[in-house]
Amino acid sequence: MENNKERNDEKTESHLVGVVEKNITTLINRQIKDEKEKPFEERIAERIGRFTGNLAFVYTHAAIFGIWVIWNVGWLGLKPFDPDFNALQVITQVEAIFLTTFILMSQNSLDAQADKRADLDLQVSLLSEHEITRLLTMVKGIAQKLGVEGAEDPEIDELSKDVVPDKLMDTLETQKEKSIKDAGI
Repeated sequence: MENNKERNDEKTESHLVGVVEKNITTLINRQIKDEKEKPFEERIAERIGRFTGNLAFVYTHAAIFGIWVIWNVGWLGLKPFDPDFNALQVITQVEAIFLTTFILMSQNSLDAQADKRADLDLQVSLLSEHEITRLLTMVKGIAQKLGVEGAEDPEIDELSKDVVPDKLMDTLETQKEKSIKDAGI
């Protein structure tokens, strides 16, 4: 008896692992496809954004600006090429403009990806809710046919109704507005 249970558990686990692996492969392939379809400019902006967001960028700038300052205050014994640091100011300002643009482009791309994921999550949730509603309706019917106590529970009737996303969003927004108003925010 114990061996049959173990074999069934292994089959279930094996099937589940196969499904999970299939889903992971599908998601990875989709990410690769999306990455390949990105415009060249967007890929460059993301790479620059990733580089500027790491410590190598900070260390490089600290070294360059440190040498620049030390050179131009005369500590190296070399003739200063920017004694009033005007060139350094212009370079850092122009760099800041471009880095801000690249980071905003990268952020826009990340926002678009997050929106896609949120849409996918919503679709999966709505599909799951629909499937569960159908299962609940079937189980309720079976329970009624077998005369199971509690089959006529009004809560089951309520749960057996499909969720209407627009109505749900309207209710959420109304409740949120009311809560904010009640809190005096």
